[in-house]
Amino acid sequence: MPDDQRKSLLRITSIETLYFDRIYALHGLSLEVKEREIFAVLGPNGAGKTTLLKTIAGLLKDQPKKGAIEFGGKKIQRLAPERVASLGIVYVPEDRGLFRELTVAENLELGCWGRRDKEVNSDMEEVLGLFPILKGRSKQQAETLSGGEQQMLAIARALLRRPKLLMVDEPSLGLAPLMARTVYDALLKISKAGTTILLVEQNARLALSIAHYGYIMESGRIVLEGTAKELSENEDVQELYLGLGGETAASPKGWRLYKKRRRW
Repeated sequence: MPDDQRKSLLRITSIETLYFDRIYALHGLSLEVKEREIFAVLGPNGAGKTTLLKTIAGLLKDQPKKGAIEFGGKKIQRLAPERVASLGIVYVPEDRGLFRELTVAENLELGCWGRRDKEVNSDMEEVLGLFPILKGRSKQQAETLSGGEQQMLAIARALLRRPKLLMVDEPSLGLAPLMARTVYDALLKISKAGTTILLVEQNARLALSIAHYGYIMESGRIVLEGTAKELSENEDVQELYLGLGGETAASPKGWRLYKKRRRW
């Protein structure tokens, strides 16, 4: 199905998330995620990216205070996290959320908890085929894995929940470039197999290399959006997030440097 004809899976309309009922983390934020695509939310530390994912997942009690979150046409704002998860939204947090003292095999088995369908074994084989290194680490404790292997395990466990929407927070954080690329190649394969992905990332170059569509987020707001190609070609995105273009220029007075002002 052409991209422009794909159905909306997640629709967020003007949500406002507060901490301590007085500090705004998200300000009237709206976005849309379509089925079977990869959507990247980019931005600096403190922009509210993780808060966005936690709000969707129901992990922030009584949030959002305002606005609506629809998943598959059903309103899910302020639902308990287990209810949100039961609808098919699976969240892989920045710290990966592994049971570090358990083995790789035990962590994967927990991903199948509560499932009674006949596809459990085939799903297990599928995720081990996607991340073959985990098969050789099955008896190894999760805390002894490398950062990249832990990220693979976290994603593999999430896939065993058969998500309709996989939300991944900073998958490249702390990883060597080659390992980060391996993780991103796996996310691309997951998307091509039919799973919708909402990706939060600071490494804009890496995220835009696989995303269909992206949002730039600053100070709790969406300040720019577009296809991955459009964002990659945007001068401000190139300068602020991709490290391209002239970051500084001589002032008209000729005695100091200044940064180009954003156009959003």
